[in-house]
Amino acid sequence: MKIAFISHLDLNLYLFRLPIMKELIKNNYEVYVVCPKGKVFDKFRQFGIKAISYDIDRASLNIIKELKTIKNIKKVITQINPDIIHSFMHKPNLYANLIGHKCVINTITGLGSFFIYNDLKSRIIRSLILLGYKITTKNTKKIVFQNSDDLKLFLDKNIIPKTKAVLIKGSGIDTNLFKPVKKKDKKIVVLMIARVIRDKGVEEFIKAAELLKDKAEFWYVGEIDNGSRSAFKPDWKNIKYFGFKDNIKSILAECDIFVLPSYREGIPRTLLEAASMQKPIVTTNTAGCKDVVEDGKNGFLVPIKDHVTLAKKIKILIDNPSLREKFAKYGRQKVMQFDIKIIIQKYIDLYEGLDCRRDNV
Repeated sequence: MKIAFISHLDLNLYLFRLPIMKELIKNNYEVYVVCPKGKVFDKFRQFGIKAISYDIDRASLNIIKELKTIKNIKKVITQINPDIIHSFMHKPNLYANLIGHKCVINTITGLGSFFIYNDLKSRIIRSLILLGYKITTKNTKKIVFQNSDDLKLFLDKNIIPKTKAVLIKGSGIDTNLFKPVKKKDKKIVVLMIARVIRDKGVEEFIKAAELLKDKAEFWYVGEIDNGSRSAFKPDWKNIKYFGFKDNIKSILAECDIFVLPSYREGIPRTLLEAASMQKPIVTTNTAGCKDVVEDGKNGFLVPIKDHVTLAKKIKILIDNPSLREKFAKYGRQKVMQFDIKIIIQKYIDLYEGLDCRRDNV
């Protein structure tokens, strides 16, 4: 069977879908990646994955540009002639639905910043996104959601019928790879890993670090996402900023507390990795994050945009090693439900269950 994965970021597919692609290849699938060329585009080939590029302006709302992008994607898909198209993120989802293929799966990895803010532009774009899905998913086979909040929103607003909705929590985590290791340094390290955009709660993390600068060392890993509407360049006062790193496991190993004060998520991969390595977590009580963290059991949930409460909860963990250990052990147990083998099998069952081979569509 031939399957094409579509996104508008090569890094998104590489970081979050690569294990599924590799397993599909083991199961004799022919796997394609269709995305713009980026830093990791050429790396797919070493795994037997064929990568084909197209151009896109992620921030554009120009209808002429969008139609041109759809035409380019359709040309690539016609060339590949896959049994299944599996798309990720809003624009690629809508594009995939519009090119006329008979076996398309969308994945809602998270609803994004337009579903966070309530200014006029956000309300308009939010309505257009939902309308776009309602119109374009009439022939889409399945829509996969990574958390129950996003799924419920689509059902409550009658965007899609219940028969098309599938809940698969996250992209999976290799719990054997991300296993607990002994920390080398005795200093207390509070770590955040995320793209540098306001929606991730970067400003709240920086403000919390200011309040607790004498209590711990604060680290940040992640690059500035200039393609995002909420990208910015922070003043990293009191923060040790590493930029983008691919040795996430070794960095996680040296932290004592993991923090993600995001405004909204799908299922945050970084929270799964931190929990798998037995790190207590402080995150926000919002979609996606609360699927990974149970307040008072493997971490703390705090309100979004509240750096004072964020700092308060971080301080509790800094001051209580026994509580950190208790949270860490429960987090490792909880994360097993997100193990990559379980998630991969759910996707394979989804593909096989659709019976989408070209001679059947």
